[in-house]
Amino acid sequence: MRRQLNIPILMYHSISDHASARFRSFAVPVSLFAEQMARLQSLGYTALTITQLVGALVSKKNALPERPVAITFDDGFADVFSEALPILQRHGFTATVYITTGYIDGTAKWLAAEGEAERRLLSWDLIRELHAAGIECGAHSHTHPQLDVLPALRAKEEIVRSKKILEDRLQAEVASFAYPFGYYTKAVRRAVQNAGFTSACAVKFALSSKESDLFALARLKVGPDTSGERLDSLLSGRTSPATLASRARTPAWQLVRRCSAWLKEDGARC
Repeated sequence: MRRQLNIPILMYHSISDHASARFRSFAVPVSLFAEQMARLQSLGYTALTITQLVGALVSKKNALPERPVAITFDDGFADVFSEALPILQRHGFTATVYITTGYIDGTAKWLAAEGEAERRLLSWDLIRELHAAGIECGAHSHTHPQLDVLPALRAKEEIVRSKKILEDRLQAEVASFAYPFGYYTKAVRRAVQNAGFTSACAVKFALSSKESDLFALARLKVGPDTSGERLDSLLSGRTSPATLASRARTPAWQLVRRCSAWLKEDGARC
């Protein structure tokens, strides 16, 4: 019997040498990203888009490569094209970029509190070039809200609108979604599925497998402190104490946020 195959889905945001103090953990320096991709190649990993990975996971055949990896980028920063794409191509890797449609060809206004409101996002021309280069373009909502605390109709609108805009402009199916901030509920998950997506990425700080929920795929955050040794730990599923602590805090923090939102909205009790 073949052993259980655990699959790393790596989560990046910006590939940049410059970031504010509050955003630094989401910006991987260009040289480090190049080292990480070189390491993946040297270890024999085959990169798949999320939709390719999902297709292999649901296939009755043994459709996965021996060492699969999925490389994802959230938000749709312009440096995915200018910095990440040439490095990915150098190593023969593909990836999936999750795009916040309401800010295309603009800046990351939702990051004002982090001092990154002027960080450039992809333009439509660059998105089309990524698509033509074989990079999957997925949806990441329209305005990057915390979907789990929105009223159901507003959350649905964010999800459906982002898919429609991308499909209309790319003239191609958009099959994968990523939850902003990694936050979702059963209702949000159901809204993503009902919108016609075939998968959705969360965070979870864990590896994925054939048993994974396709609408809550686990990802591993890669940051500016992810050295070669730390990347090896992520790929193998070895979890650091810091990651364990982050994973343990997530459910409690989400509950606090949701209760706070409900109280503000109608005075409900948690």
